[in-house]
Amino acid sequence: EGGLRLGNWLSFQRYQKRRGKLDGRFEKQLEDLGVVWSDPISEHWFKKCDNNYLLLVKYQEREGHSNVPFKHIEDGVCIGHWLNKQRQDKKKG
Repeated sequence: EGGLRLGNWLSFQRYQKRRGKLDGRFEKQLEDLGVVWSDPISEHWFKKCDNNYLLLVKYQEREGHSNVPFKHIEDGVCIGHWLNKQRQDKKKG
């Protein structure tokens, strides 16, 4: 919508609410617009992201850096690929 990724923005609002960081007045305004807070796809994605982040922290604590090789697997998860994707997304804005 006007260059804004509305779905991504709404997913982030759900994430903020789940973390208890969404302003109550803003939450009410979104509810008045009909926003549904439970979104199974977003919830699954954020749980996966949280898990990958914890694996990255584990790697960093053990190795002393976060320069994870692209094909590195930590506890069965290819966090190297995941981290590379996060970096690409950040560059895109």
